[in-house]
Amino acid sequence: MRLSTAMTGIAAAASASMVAGSAIAQQALEIIGQPVNGAMGFQPAGTSLADDIHWLDHMILYIITAIVIFVTALLIYVMIRYNSRSNPTPARFTHNSPLEVAWTVIPIVILVFIGAFSLPILFKQQEIPVGDVTIKATGYQWYWGYEYVDEGISFDSYMVGSPAAGGANMLTPEVEAELAALGYTKDQFLLATDTALVVPVGKTVVVQVTAADVIHSWKVPAFGVMQDAVPGRLAALWFKPEKEGIYFGQCSELCGQMHAYMPITVKVVSEAAYAQWLEQAKAGNVVLSQAATAQPVQLASGN
Repeated sequence: MRLSTAMTGIAAAASASMVAGSAIAQQALEIIGQPVNGAMGFQPAGTSLADDIHWLDHMILYIITAIVIFVTALLIYVMIRYNSRSNPTPARFTHNSPLEVAWTVIPIVILVFIGAFSLPILFKQQEIPVGDVTIKATGYQWYWGYEYVDEGISFDSYMVGSPAAGGANMLTPEVEAELAALGYTKDQFLLATDTALVVPVGKTVVVQVTAADVIHSWKVPAFGVMQDAVPGRLAALWFKPEKEGIYFGQCSELCGQMHAYMPITVKVVSEAAYAQWLEQAKAGNVVLSQAATAQPVQLASGN
């Protein structure tokens, strides 16, 4: 199934390049969760979980910056005020109880303050709600298998041009054509997959994560989620996407020779587009065109 699904996706993408041309030319899903060459910082937050992580990171950064500035200024002051030239007769005391209490209590207060905000965010991530959509993600060397457990839909997801699907991991004209057929550009090479996880905007999505061979890790930075996929164990994560678009992730656990070629593509679409995709997927067509958000919703036949 795994290899046949990949080859079916490649063939479908190639045939859809003509059929879906007009659809792709319409309003397309915006690529939001993508690493940008030369940029710094987080990807745009696509969920409240990611918003929380960004806020916590910035808050801790302010605290750390203040501590660094204070300690640096204190060191400079001590070096100037108490060097041998400025202070030829040094003091001979060995203890200062108020100072020792202060440098013990103040760090404790800072850590308690950080913990008061970080622990609720952690608990929010770890308390798995009842999902509107439940998906099982299984890591393989080197691709992901997905199963919509309540819908009877399952498919495998390979990187476009992946060696695991018979590709050479090179941006050849054939691979570039396949990317174009799926609505991507060459900038999404190594990020885009032949089939994507499709979820509705504004709905709670629960992803059950496991692996079939070695340890993998399912991570989508813009959603603020990452969960190790361990053979023989079933873990879970959740997210509630807030904006339609395309988000990219990656296996984030070193899993072998082609670990770098195991990306994740998630398409967040409207409820109407999701309902139509479910209908198409149950008929065997799991590749969603880029124009999923166009009005009216259009899914290319055979794509």
